[in-house]
Amino acid sequence: MIPVILSGGSGTRLWPLSRRHYPKQFLPLVSSYTMIQETVLRLTGLKGLKAPIAVCNEDHRFMMAEQLLEIGVKPAAIILEPIGRNTAPAVTLAALSASSEDDVLLILPADHVIENTSAFHEAVEQAKILAEQGFLVTFGIVPTEPETGYGYIKRDNEQRQGAAYNVASFVEKPNLETAKAYLESGDYYWNSGMFAFTAGAFLKELQKFNPAMLESCQQALNDAKTDLDFVRLNTEAFSLCPSDSIDYAVMEKSDKVVVIPLEAGWNDVGSWSALWDVTEKDAFGNAIKGDVLTVDTHNSFIHAHNKLVTVIGLDNLVVVETDDAVMIAAKDRVQDVKEIVDRLKAAGRSEADIHRKAYRPWGNYDLVDIGERHQTKRIVVKPGAKLSLQKHHHRAEHWVVVKGTALITKGDEKLLLTENESTYIPLGVVHCLENPGVIPLEIVEVQSGSYLGEDDIVRILDQYGRV
Repeated sequence: MIPVILSGGSGTRLWPLSRRHYPKQFLPLVSSYTMIQETVLRLTGLKGLKAPIAVCNEDHRFMMAEQLLEIGVKPAAIILEPIGRNTAPAVTLAALSASSEDDVLLILPADHVIENTSAFHEAVEQAKILAEQGFLVTFGIVPTEPETGYGYIKRDNEQRQGAAYNVASFVEKPNLETAKAYLESGDYYWNSGMFAFTAGAFLKELQKFNPAMLESCQQALNDAKTDLDFVRLNTEAFSLCPSDSIDYAVMEKSDKVVVIPLEAGWNDVGSWSALWDVTEKDAFGNAIKGDVLTVDTHNSFIHAHNKLVTVIGLDNLVVVETDDAVMIAAKDRVQDVKEIVDRLKAAGRSEADIHRKAYRPWGNYDLVDIGERHQTKRIVVKPGAKLSLQKHHHRAEHWVVVKGTALITKGDEKLLLTENESTYIPLGVVHCLENPGVIPLEIVEVQSGSYLGEDDIVRILDQYGRV
């Protein structure tokens, strides 16, 4: 069985913590592990697992690789989508990449919480048996409340092996009254977005219902380029692929679909209120992270990233502080966070997409200060890592080493700088920064010039394949 980790979402409903360039699946929201790491680690103990296949946005490739490396997992492949095309093409790419049509694919979104691992494993083992018999298996979450934010799966009365049922229909997100009726009937489950089937069975059904998608994905893979663990799809071929969910493309149309009911403490962490549900709370019902002081405050989610946050005399609130934004919302209005993100995008504001702290394959930088003709960054370079050999048309840079050792290329010079030493990179000079040491390198960079955008980088040589 091959785990397939789907990591295409942007998580805008968890803004300002989750943003397009660093979405929720890469964040440690419920434990010290990130959501992606949790998704892989909860498979520990299942027998017969092959190396996972990950499908993610091309912009997230280094975060995906690094987070899997941190937990000792080497993926069979990391397939990079140049543009988003929903879940059906992502699953198709994984199925086409399997070593055998008989391999069972376990499709797992990268941003779910599952509290009862034993119950999850039991359901997966049952799904594997059914998948090997040619069924397309979906996992239906036994509902605990009349939820209007999920699609539902209706079972029929014909029970398959174990607790599985034939699927009568997939239904869209209901209104509250309909959701209450679904809950009372006992015949409906929340659609989890998790599936199991053999690669061959899925591709056969896709060929029947959406041959254009199969053809586009096959062509994109045929013309793909392999770079380390990354599979870079042909952009032109993939752009022709229809954009559909796996439900719409195959599951709603196939007569081979069965559902396994799952009661395992599942949560898709799709909003701040959902995160409050799965976070440990104090005696007053508050879920608190970071440096927070409360007085007469109840049933709230309060996240402090970098500053002291104090809350007095309030109930049922969400308060989230990051380096560059503060978001305060009534807990029953957190679905409207997306409207804030839309307004930020419409205004062309960077806070919609990126954090003040940006992550790169070599480490990270924190934009500490910015003015009309200057900006200051705190740069951290991992041991053995190296920035690209580059130059700038519009800015000069001053570097001061704060911690560690820096190997610097500056034109024809090679410099080795240690703590409290500095250098100046004039405008237009080819340069490179490298950490030859065994501890992280920290430098303060002061940029000055007429234009300070990140697109003023001319890369001459880059070991990470960036252009």
